[in-house]
Amino acid sequence: MSAADTLLDAVCSITPVARDADGPVFREPWEAEAFAIAVALNEAGLFTWREWAEALSRAIRRAEAAGDPDLGDSYYHHWLAALEQLVAEKGVAAPEALAERCAAWDRAARATPHGQPILLENDPLAPA
Repeated sequence: MSAADTLLDAVCSITPVARDADGPVFREPWEAEAFAIAVALNEAGLFTWREWAEALSRAIRRAEAAGDPDLGDSYYHHWLAALEQLVAEKGVAAPEALAERCAAWDRAARATPHGQPILLENDPLAPA
């Protein structure tokens, strides 16, 4: 069984994941990237699948407590929140560094012409 399959099994024990015969189905490219990052970080030994499932479950519960109506459109936002929490807990990146990178991507996205790939280098505040 591949790491991605193991991850899917762990996640599906918490909440259903949209998938077809080929595996998970993503609505946006960033969702697939977040999925791949979780697999890569597990393979690198940063966390176990049990830790991942617990982090994702906590992220979902926090969102629900904050009023997330759980319509299925925010699932990978919870996924991303769990990733950010784990890398902060494990000391890989400080929450402040994650927040700055998120802001840099947002600025880069706003500065990128429609239809072009969003590159972090497009951030107007990026060092030259």
